[in-house]
Amino acid sequence: MEKMQFSIVINASKEKVWKTMLDKGTYEEWTDVFMPGSTYDGDWTEGSKILFLAPDESGKMSGGMVSRVKENRPYKFISLETVGVVYNGEEDTTSKEAREWAGSLENYTFKELDGKTEVQVDLSSDMDVDQEMLEMSERIWPKALNKLKELAEKS
Repeated sequence: MEKMQFSIVINASKEKVWKTMLDKGTYEEWTDVFMPGSTYDGDWTEGSKILFLAPDESGKMSGGMVSRVKENRPYKFISLETVGVVYNGEEDTTSKEAREWAGSLENYTFKELDGKTEVQVDLSSDMDVDQEMLEMSERIWPKALNKLKELAEKS
């Protein structure tokens, strides 16, 4: 099982960091680091389906991940479980690629530290992840968290 962990301390309350991370407008800003134009379709309610989408060359939201909000404890913890992929604009939970991604988790923990907030990101997957993908994650996640920090610390 592949596991990765990232964290950052942000000079803002847990409530502000949570809102900045999940509200659609600011979500699209901090996740732009992963793929310009990234967005989501759905909501963060525990048990709900949420699609994480990215545009293709023509700007159409044609690729991404199908996830389920496994757990949502406001301002403390949110867990996302991948259940499939979006390919050519269609949800796919049955192909070989979709099954490889299924069960992957993204867990976000928010801890208060003297008026600041530590955000800890734990990623885990049973799929075989190649070295290039690992190195890309190690480069991009810190940039994304720094962008989240910048947005949350704005007055």
